[in-house]
Amino acid sequence: MKKVAIIGTQGVPANYGGFESLVENLLGENCPADIQYTVYCSGKDMPLKQKEYKGARLRYVPLHANGAQSIPYDIVSMCRALRGYDVVLVLGVSGCLFMPVFKLLCRGKVIVNIDGLEHRRAKWGNTARKVLRSSEAMAVKYADVIVADNKGIQDYVTETYGKPSELIAYGGDHAKRDLPADYVDATLARYGVERGRYAITVCRIEPENNSHVILEAFSRAPERTLVFIGNWNHSEWARNLKDKYSGYPNIKILDAIYDLDILYALRSSAGIYMHGHSAGGTNPSLVEAMFFGIPIIACDVVYNRETTENRAAYFTTGDELLALLQGEMPSGEAMKEIAARRYTWRHIADQYVSLF
Repeated sequence: MKKVAIIGTQGVPANYGGFESLVENLLGENCPADIQYTVYCSGKDMPLKQKEYKGARLRYVPLHANGAQSIPYDIVSMCRALRGYDVVLVLGVSGCLFMPVFKLLCRGKVIVNIDGLEHRRAKWGNTARKVLRSSEAMAVKYADVIVADNKGIQDYVTETYGKPSELIAYGGDHAKRDLPADYVDATLARYGVERGRYAITVCRIEPENNSHVILEAFSRAPERTLVFIGNWNHSEWARNLKDKYSGYPNIKILDAIYDLDILYALRSSAGIYMHGHSAGGTNPSLVEAMFFGIPIIACDVVYNRETTENRAAYFTTGDELLALLQGEMPSGEAMKEIAARRYTWRHIADQYVSLF
């Protein structure tokens, strides 16, 4: 039995982001009999405090996993995982300034998924960016194995640090559901949209996700309906966007939805998936959307081109996006074929297990 500790997420059951979905899908049916997972969870964010979930042991740290407490949260988790594990999987670099000490004291193999170059995100100030950049450097220097979730991230690690890394993306097939047609139809009616007659995007409302660019383009394309799902109360910037664009009849702004059945009904029935992420590596929301076989328009950055194998449509400016919306759509079937070949959770879980 190989004992593996997982650090750096809010916890499971997953209800936050990509790393949480990753952990959720490493467990259960994708977990081989000879792996015992322990997942470190936030005692503040996960109030139910289950002792076990999908065969994994859950341990709680009395801090929030995100925001100002994210660094001490990860460091405390590391301290609690110093002994008793064959492998420690650290997701993200928030606490990796502690990595030199952790690696000195830890008896297990240390694997770090460095995520999507967090220090480049527009939401961080200069001080936070410097801390995150230093944390990334410590992670790459001291970890036994670095995981990159995208070829663009892997190239960055090689060029910046001269170190090899393992390429493991995310899965997205959990987004598929087996739902009756009447449920899907009722959901579409509830949100006032028609099958194949709208575009959809699901993301955190942050500048690097180009929420403002997408909204502005659709405000100039009244013939196109947009369903935009996100955390609109997350910041003043997000709230201002919601206030500015809520009045457009072709733009439906919805608060975050975590119910996978509702998300399936809305995403699988859309005519276009909009993906504005410009930072990060392989974005989970993009991989999930690819499984629905609908045309995808994505922000033109290397990460999105790598994920979609250059077979989606791409924009940089609002004018470019508007032109795409008024032209021919790319093949959605191409996205579905790539997803089935590269982004199933069984394949991703097997890659992680091989590292362990």
